[in-house]
Amino acid sequence: MRTQGTGAALEGGPEHTTGVVPTQSVVEPSAATTTPWQAGVGVIAPYDFALDRELWRWTPDDVSLHVTRLPYVHVPVTVDQAAVLSKGRGVTRAVRALMAPEPLAVGYACASGSFVHGAKGERELHRTILAAGAPRAVTTSGALINALEILDVDRIAVVTPYVNEVTERLLHYLTEHGIGVTSSVGLGLLSHIWRVTYAEVSRAVREVDRPEARAVFISCTNVLTYDIIAPLERELGKPVIAANQVTMWAVMHAAGRRAVAHGQSLIDVAAPTAA
Repeated sequence: MRTQGTGAALEGGPEHTTGVVPTQSVVEPSAATTTPWQAGVGVIAPYDFALDRELWRWTPDDVSLHVTRLPYVHVPVTVDQAAVLSKGRGVTRAVRALMAPEPLAVGYACASGSFVHGAKGERELHRTILAAGAPRAVTTSGALINALEILDVDRIAVVTPYVNEVTERLLHYLTEHGIGVTSSVGLGLLSHIWRVTYAEVSRAVREVDRPEARAVFISCTNVLTYDIIAPLERELGKPVIAANQVTMWAVMHAAGRRAVAHGQSLIDVAAPTAA
């Protein structure tokens, strides 16, 4: 095999040899030629969850999210739906499906499904996830309580997209944990919660806030919040926390990582208690 000459030959000129063997250039590794090892984190979401991309925004570059959904049921967003989403059999199957890629932790990303049966129900859900094989477990409602403890907050205002009976279950759950609710508002939605706009959520937060509330919580993992948390915190002068935010904050810490965000008070605080 003849080696192509350099110089003029590369420009289409006459080929010649010099008797000197050219040195080969060293190709440095680049992002295109190397693939960094990715840690995995499992996420269990409701069957109607539509905000996968929002979860990824809190996810650091060296983490992959493995998202699976709970079985579909033809039920509107009511207490009945939340109860179905928390059933042990469906959760166990979801966790076992996630174990193949060996996630470092598993997050149950559903607020109503984790508070519908109160504090006892949330603890049982947490145990179910661990019993199914998850190395560490986080639920949205458990992460909420952990976040409030870390932020040293015991009185909050609450925004939900739910009908009244579901919102009341959340308020009862908070009361069980010694969290006072200064005010609350529910948007009364039975479906398509992911379509609620930033403007609608921001307006509800401003309306529900009270001087005595030390933070505002936006419930439901199907509510978009990432881009409005920091601006609302600056406007209100207090933490604004949200269901997806607390879930990703806690599950990333459980996996030995840190959630990604700028200007969100919760992301900048110390790690939550390992679970």
